[in-house]
Order: sequence, then structure tokens, then C-alpha cells
Amino acid sequence: MGLLLLIRHGQASFGADDYDVLSDTGWEQARLLGRWLVDTGTAPASVAHGGMRRHRETWQGLAEGAGWRDRAPVIDPDWDEFDHLAVLERHAVVTGEAIRHDADRPAFQARFETATGHWAAAGMDGGYPEPYDAFVARARRALERAAGLPGPGVVVTSGGVIAALAAVLVLSRDAPVGPVWTRFNTVIANSSVTRVIVGRSGARLLTFNEHAHLPRSLVTYR
Repeated sequence: MGLLLLIRHGQASFGADDYDVLSDTGWEQARLLGRWLVDTGTAPASVAHGGMRRHRETWQGLAEGAGWRDRAPVIDPDWDEFDHLAVLERHAVVTGEAIRHDADRPAFQARFETATGHWAAAGMDGGYPEPYDAFVARARRALERAAGLPGPGVVVTSGGVIAALAAVLVLSRDAPVGPVWTRFNTVIANSSVTRVIVGRSGARLLTFNEHAHLPRSLVTYR
């Protein structure tokens, strides 16, 4: 593979009936990223994305901006994000809190960070539909498969997946991933690029959360 670009999807539709649809801002972020990749000399030999609509639409916007309409992506559901609603609901059950659906972004973000922090700390325990350790293992499987594709490669996925892989790649083998994952997951920008080098010695993190293609007005995190 050589070089692998992990791209977080563009901004989804927070507060809408279908969160999985890109917002107008998300589409523009994707198109700008495509133009920037071409301007910086990126020409992927392979493309993959998760099975979510926001992954597919981000690839479509990116391909439009870059002029890469002839590239057929591999669809791999292991690149899908964890079910944040299931995590929030399970956390509410464990803590005895009422299940809330905050429309206010700061209120939602605070609750999201608390709930996902507890989910990550629980590992394989806690009664979550997808335990945190299983989620990390799934992300690692996706990376291993992508590493077998022709390089350089582009993968469109989600922030939680990228944060998990970044944490795995910067920590020693037996170090707990959860605390670092929570920090990475709160700062990764929509349509950002994280670069991973894959060689004989395995995968190594080269950069994290690049978003120089975005003007400040288009930098979003949710």
C-alpha cells in the first residue's frame, strides 16, 4: 500500500431527521478537499469507504472536486462509525439518566464526551451492543484490508474510527487505547486527512487531522 489517506466524512446533518445526510457545508468541505488533494499531487491508486451514506456522499463530493469520476470505491462496512445513539442510550440506562435528544450542539457534545468516555473505559464490558474493544478491533481489520490494496490509497470513514487507529498507532502494544482515543475523537475536523504509512514493519501514523483545505468558516467538528 505505501501511503494511506484516512478521510473523515464531511459535516452530517446534526438535528435533522436523517443525520447520515451531508449538510450543504459537508458537500462543500468534500469538494474543497478533492481540489486540494489534486493541487498537492495526490493521485490514489485505490479508494475505499464505509457503508454509511455520509461516507458515500463525501466520496462523491471529493471525486467531483478532484475530477476522479473514473475510480470505483471498495465499500467496506468495517469502516463504519460506532452507533453513537446506542452508546448514549446505554449510558443513560447505566447512570439512571433520562434519554435526551439535545438540539443544542454544546449540550450534546458534553453529553457525548461523557458517554463515549465511559464506553471506552468499559472495554468489552458494560452491556453495549458493540463494546469499545470490539469497535477498535473492527477498525484494525479495516486498516489491514486497506493495506492490501494498491497504493497510495484513499479511505473515507468516520472520526471515531480514525481516532481509534491513530491511538493504536502512537501507543505501545499493551497501552490502553481509550484515554487517547477520547482526546483524538473530540478534535478531529470534518473532511480532515490523516496519513498512515504502511510498510513491511507495519502501519505508522504520519500526520493527524490535516484540514488546510478549509477556510476557518468551514471548519466544523460535528
